[in-house]
Amino acid sequence: MRTRIRAGWRWLRTAIAEPSLQRIEAIALLAAAIGGVIAGLLALLTFAFRSVSIAGAGSIGQFAAATSAVVAVLAFALASWLGYLRTRERPRFLDVVDGAALALAYAVISALSWSLVADILARGFVDADVYTVPSALIAASVAAITGYVVFISASQLDLTQFALILAVFLVQGVLAATLSADDPHWWQDNLSALGMVGETSSTLFNLTVIVAGILVTALARYATRELWVRDPRGTRNVRVGLIVIGCCLMVVGLVPVNVSFLVHTGFASGMLVVFAVMIVMIGRWVPGIARSFVVLGWTFLAISAGLVLFFLVGYYTLTAVEIVAGALVFTWILLLIRTIDALVRDNAPDAPDAPALESLA
Repeated sequence: MRTRIRAGWRWLRTAIAEPSLQRIEAIALLAAAIGGVIAGLLALLTFAFRSVSIAGAGSIGQFAAATSAVVAVLAFALASWLGYLRTRERPRFLDVVDGAALALAYAVISALSWSLVADILARGFVDADVYTVPSALIAASVAAITGYVVFISASQLDLTQFALILAVFLVQGVLAATLSADDPHWWQDNLSALGMVGETSSTLFNLTVIVAGILVTALARYATRELWVRDPRGTRNVRVGLIVIGCCLMVVGLVPVNVSFLVHTGFASGMLVVFAVMIVMIGRWVPGIARSFVVLGWTFLAISAGLVLFFLVGYYTLTAVEIVAGALVFTWILLLIRTIDALVRDNAPDAPDAPALESLA
C-alpha cells in the first residue's frame, strides 16, 4: 500500500512539474471521480432514501445544480493551484480577484445550465419522481461531468475561452434574472428595473453585472499584455478603455437605479461614451488591426445611434434599446479580444500556441 501511495505521489508531482495533455486528462478524470462519489453520497444522505421530483424545490435538479456549482469552484481552484505550482509564481491581488470572478462565472454557468436541463426534463416527464439510487447516480454524474469540463477548461484557459465564458455567463445571468422577476411587466420600464424587482431577480442581475465588469477588466489586462503596436500609448488607451467599461459595469451593479438614479444612469451612459470613443479610435490605437473589424465597429455605432433615435420618437421602448445596445457593446468587446489575440499570435509565429493566461491556470 505504501509503495502504491508513493508511486502515485511521484506521478502527481511529475504531472504538475511536466504537464502534458494526457496527464491533464488523467488528473481531470481523477478529480471528476472524487467529486462524483462525494456528490452521490451526499445525495443519499440528503434525500434520506426517498423519491424526489425532477425539478423544483427539494428536487434532484436543484440538488444537482447546487452541487455542480460547488464542484465548478473547486475544480477551477484545483486547476489554478496546479498552474501556480508549475510556474512557481506567487499570485498577485488582481490575479486572485480575477480568479474568484472566473470561478463564480463557472459556478453560475454550471448551476443555471443543469437547472435548465432539469426543468426541460420535468416538462417531458410530468409528475414523475426519481428513486433513491437513480438520484444518487444523477447527482454523481452531474458533479463528475462538471468537474471534468471545468478542470479541462481552466487548465487550458486562453483569451478565446475567457471571452466565451464571459458571454455565456452574461446571457445566462440576465435570462435567469428575467425569469425570476416578481413583476412580469418589468420590461415596460427599463432593463435596470431587473436590479430592483424582487430579491432573487435583483440579486442575480446585479451580481451578473458586477462579475461581468470584473471579467472585462481582467480581459483588458490579459488581452493587451502582449499586444505589439508601434505606439505603446495605443495599447495603454485600449487597456484603459476596457478597464473603464468594466468599472462602469461594476458601479452599475453595485448601485441599482432605485438606490441612486444619477449614479446608476451616469455610469451606464459613461460606458456607452467610452464604447463610442474606442470604436472611433481603435484603428489608430492598434495599427494592423483588421479593417473589417473597424468597419463592423462603425456599423455597431450607427445601429446604436439609430436605436436611440427610435426611442426618442417613441417607436422603441427603453428596454429594447438597452438590450440591443448592450448586446452590441459586449459583442464588440468579445470580437475585439479575439481580434487582438489573433494579431498577437500573427506577430509571434515562433509561439503561436502559447497560453495567454498563464497566471490564472
